[in-house]
Amino acid sequence: MAPPARAAASVPLPDSGRPAIIRAMATTSGARGGATANAREAHVLVVDDERDITALVAYHLARAGYRVTTAGTGVAALEAIATEPPDLVVLDLMLPGRSGYEVLDELRRREDTRDVGVIVLTARRDESDRIKGLAGGADDYLTKPFSPEELVLRVGAVLRRLRAPAAASGPVLRAGPITIDRGAHAVTVDGEAVELTPLEYRLLLLLAERRGRVQTRPQLLETVWESQPDIQTRTVDMHVQRLRAKLGAAGDRIETVRGFGYRFRATDAASRR
Repeated sequence: MAPPARAAASVPLPDSGRPAIIRAMATTSGARGGATANAREAHVLVVDDERDITALVAYHLARAGYRVTTAGTGVAALEAIATEPPDLVVLDLMLPGRSGYEVLDELRRREDTRDVGVIVLTARRDESDRIKGLAGGADDYLTKPFSPEELVLRVGAVLRRLRAPAAASGPVLRAGPITIDRGAHAVTVDGEAVELTPLEYRLLLLLAERRGRVQTRPQLLETVWESQPDIQTRTVDMHVQRLRAKLGAAGDRIETVRGFGYRFRATDAASRR
């Protein structure tokens, strides 16, 4: 079997922070972990002001078969995203000009980038920073120093979740005033659209599909977050709190089961009296 072709060893990174493009040479066999099969046509934007980190990440992603662009500042990242929205962004938080948090907020605010995957890659290790990033809409959070191979696997995992067929159990799920359109990845409450991040959508869908049954925090981490070891159970509580707030009065259907986790109430409270 022929060995996989190698990506270019040199990675052109502009001093100005403007986007650069790194293209991998065509491969004749899959990369480790099946990354190449998942990488077909996927465009990843790497945003970091440390040139060595950017080069390292870009090289490994290009080697796995992704089309990679880079940016060195928050402003440059937003310009690149406006020009060509990527499938996924690997995002540092501590950027000159506009921070990674601001870039993330802009991604989730805009209609055309709301569903773009985001993996935060940062030296900020405090739990409060991790919670802020995930609550802001990031799909994953990885701290420096990091394993490039693990990052590539996480990129693949996020892209698989984003590209997974959404209508396997029927296109529409209704639970009281809440309607979830799996095909459109859309949620309404009493006919009014509710804007959710991709992670909030997955969390709501899981709870609604398993309504009436208690879902423990570890179960939710395993299914929604795919058991990422550096995510704490408190993160689940933060996301549930934000989800309830967005659902308004319908958020009361997500019940807290003390000492265990959460349950989506199958019937209206009034009907049980």
